[in-house]
Amino acid sequence: MKEYNTVVIGLGAVGSAALYFLSQRDPNVLGIDRFDPPHIMGSSHGETRISRLAVGEGKEYVKYARRSQEIWRDLEQRSGERLFNQVGGLLVESGSQPWIKYGGASFFESTCQIAKEEGITHHLLDSIELKKQYPSFQLDEKARGYFESEAGFVFPEKVIQVQLNLAEKNGAKIRINQAATSLNQNNGWVEISLSQEKIRAKKVILTAGGWVKDFLGEDAQEKFKICRQVLYWVKLGKNSPLKDLKSVFMWGYGSQSSDFLYGFPSLDRKSIKIATEQFEEVGHPDDLKRAVDRREAQRFWEEKLKGKFLGFEPEILKSEVCFYTMTEDAKFVIGPHPQMDRVNYVSACSGHGFKHASALGEQLAQEGLC
Repeated sequence: MKEYNTVVIGLGAVGSAALYFLSQRDPNVLGIDRFDPPHIMGSSHGETRISRLAVGEGKEYVKYARRSQEIWRDLEQRSGERLFNQVGGLLVESGSQPWIKYGGASFFESTCQIAKEEGITHHLLDSIELKKQYPSFQLDEKARGYFESEAGFVFPEKVIQVQLNLAEKNGAKIRINQAATSLNQNNGWVEISLSQEKIRAKKVILTAGGWVKDFLGEDAQEKFKICRQVLYWVKLGKNSPLKDLKSVFMWGYGSQSSDFLYGFPSLDRKSIKIATEQFEEVGHPDDLKRAVDRREAQRFWEEKLKGKFLGFEPEILKSEVCFYTMTEDAKFVIGPHPQMDRVNYVSACSGHGFKHASALGEQLAQEGLC
């Protein structure tokens, strides 16, 4: 039976970072993934992800967002790849009713308060300023905006690939297309069953995303909720002013969690990636519907996009499916396995994880080396 000091199970956003940071101090580490990362089966694909420092989900996450941006800059230097575009980020609320993302207070107010407390550079915009700077947005008269200059977008697949490449360069081993089927701790080791063999490790870092439900027992079935998400690339008109959009944006246009759109600057000047959030539960990642049919795309246009922007054509050029692993309060779950003290895990990043992922991986690696 092959032995390793540490094994990382799941090599997505957090797992690839954990493996990279482990490999800097210990080459006897292994990363395992049931697919071939970066891949389209999890929560870390789709070309771009938003990064913002004033994280309305909670002040405790600011340190992870800030540190992740620092890590990406370092990875850019080491790899020569462009990973992060700090183009600024806009948050808009209707002004007539607070947008409540996961229960509690106004997400807009929470973001502003965290920015003030953490010294994050930002400025506020009234509806007049918003209409002047963002003429494509069809906003209410009471709309208000928050602009954060340190926000931007990151390329998730590139970040994962760079972290894995650098980990291998440091001596880490990687096994792809191999699912871990069970964990069992005995006599100071964690035995890991794979499809064709067993291995063991002194410590395990479990970063399997939604598949964490397979390793934590029945409690996880209720604790973690899998929610299917769809990303859309919407066609731009020939002279669309949206072609000149520079920043990422988030727009809470109503009071419910799903009354929301977020989007990115166009990378091809032909389309803009834009999406909403959905919270209907799917039992397990393996049960996820991966295709987006024409009716679903048309419903997104009619119910979410129509009448909100100038410059879009009513045509979806591309779509992709990913998923959130949610907790009831949208907080992360980080800590030791409930039955195995040599297994640490992080999951349920609740739809706001990638901006924190590299720093979370670094933290897990530091704890794993102790």
